[in-house]
Amino acid sequence: MTERTATIGSRVGLHARPASLFIEAVRRTGMPVKISKPGGTPLDATSILSLMSLGAANGDQVVLTAEGDGADAALDELAALLESDLDAVE
Repeated sequence: MTERTATIGSRVGLHARPASLFIEAVRRTGMPVKISKPGGTPLDATSILSLMSLGAANGDQVVLTAEGDGADAALDELAALLESDLDAVE
């Protein structure tokens, strides 16, 4: 299992629009990805309800996990996306 820790960069946290953009990116990886707060229960990273219940605010750390071929590259890309300000993406 591959794991990455990312710090939420969006001003409003992982809410509505940033969560939708993140879900699209997760789906493009074609692999199951889980997200959690450190020490928390891993949740399905393609579920808007899971992301909303996570309550990840700006500056919070989250842990991404995946396994399979390409997991390292996929998690690097997803972590970088979470660390950017997704509210500023047009």
